[in-house]
Amino acid sequence: MSRRKHRRGAARPAAPLRVDAFAHVEPGPDGTDFHVRRIPAARAVKRYRCPGCDHEIAPSVAHVVAWPEDAFGGAGERRHWHSGCWRSRRTRGVTRRWS
Repeated sequence: MSRRKHRRGAARPAAPLRVDAFAHVEPGPDGTDFHVRRIPAARAVKRYRCPGCDHEIAPSVAHVVAWPEDAFGGAGERRHWHSGCWRSRRTRGVTRRWS
């Protein structure tokens, strides 16, 4: 059986920067950096409105919480997104503007 050749120096996607054990930094919908946490279905107990599609995120649905990097921990800046909406945030954009 032949051995596989491994390429050295092949470009790997950069791993997201870790903020703490649960959050990491990713570019947000407007290009600025956002802290992001993944919320598993077992911990999702409230209803939220996704800014990506303007639909409701029901309890027991896994989703993403994101907030601007400069407002770390600020409850007023956190937004709950459907996981798919967050993944496509660059092409989809924000449908709901928050005041």
